[in-house]
Amino acid sequence: MIRTTKPKNARSKRALDARAPKLTENHKTLLLLRGTTASELIQTVLSDLNALKKPHTIKFSKKNTIVPFEDPSPFSFFSEKNDTSLLVLGTHSKKRPQNLTVVRTFGHQVYDIHEFGVDAETYRGLQSFKGEKPAVGMKPMMVFSGDVWEHDEAMREVKYLWMDFFRGEEVKSVDVEGLQYVLSFLAAEAGKFHIRGHMIRTEKSGQKLPRVEVTEAGPRLDLVCRRRQEAAEEMRKEALKVPRKQLPKTKKNVGMDVIGDKIGRIHTGKQDLGKLQTRKMKGLKKREVGDMEDGDDAATLVGEEEEAAAAPKKARRE
Repeated sequence: MIRTTKPKNARSKRALDARAPKLTENHKTLLLLRGTTASELIQTVLSDLNALKKPHTIKFSKKNTIVPFEDPSPFSFFSEKNDTSLLVLGTHSKKRPQNLTVVRTFGHQVYDIHEFGVDAETYRGLQSFKGEKPAVGMKPMMVFSGDVWEHDEAMREVKYLWMDFFRGEEVKSVDVEGLQYVLSFLAAEAGKFHIRGHMIRTEKSGQKLPRVEVTEAGPRLDLVCRRRQEAAEEMRKEALKVPRKQLPKTKKNVGMDVIGDKIGRIHTGKQDLGKLQTRKMKGLKKREVGDMEDGDDAATLVGEEEEAAAAPKKARRE
C-alpha cells in the first residue's frame, strides 16, 4: 500500500480530492502493461486497445514481472499509484501463447481476473484495415450475438467485463452523428468468442431515410477463455451497492408500465349515486296516486306501457 500524507499545497490537495471517493465516480482509466515475454502480436493488441480507449488510458513500455493468479498484489499497487480501475497485461509463453489478462479493481483492490488467448492466425489490427478509423474519444456501440452470453454463467461474466471495459462516460443525451463505431461480440459456443469492429456511414438515398453502409475497420480478435478468478462475495455486494442519494425519487401515485409509459393514479372522494343525474323519463318519475290527472290510469304499470308501445299499429283507413 502507498503511504498517504497530508497535502502540503493546494495543487496536491486537488490531486488527492480527485482520487477520493465520489458520489459519481470518474471515468474508468485503463492501464496497459507488458510482461517479461511479450510477442509482437500481443504488443499490437495492446496498441489497439490503447487506441480505442484514448484519452482515458496509460501505456507502459517497460517489462514487468507479474504473475497474475499467484500474486496479484502488483495490480493493486499499479492501480492505486496511477488511479486506474482497468488493467491489461500482455504476455507470451510456451504454456500460454498470446496471453491477454484483463483485471478489474474496486477500491484499488483486485476485483476479478480474466485470462484470454488470442488467435494469431485470424488476428488483424486497426492498421491492417484501410479507410476511416474510430476517432479519439469515440464511444462505441456494443452488440452481443448468441444465446451463450445469457445461458452460460462464465460467458455472462465475460460479457459484463467487456461492457464495463468499453462503457465510457455516462451521458444524458447522445448525438446521432457520434454513433459511427460498433463492436460486435459473437459467441457460438462457451469459452470462445469473436470481436469485430465496424464503422457506420450514412449516405444520401434520395428518400427521407439515409442509406446506411457498414465497413469493417478492426480490430479482428478471436479470443479463447482460459483461467479466471471471480470476485469475492463481500466485495461484489459492496461494488454493486448504490448510494442512497443516487436512488431515483419515487413520486406518490405515479408509476411506470411495462412499455415505459408514465401512469398516474387519481383518488376521488366518495360519490353519492342518489344525486346522480340520469335521463328524465315520465314513466320513471315518482308520483302520488292523488296527484295524477283524471285521464291517467293509476293501475297502469310501466311494463304494460312498454308492451303497448311495442304492439304493431293498425293500418290507417284511407
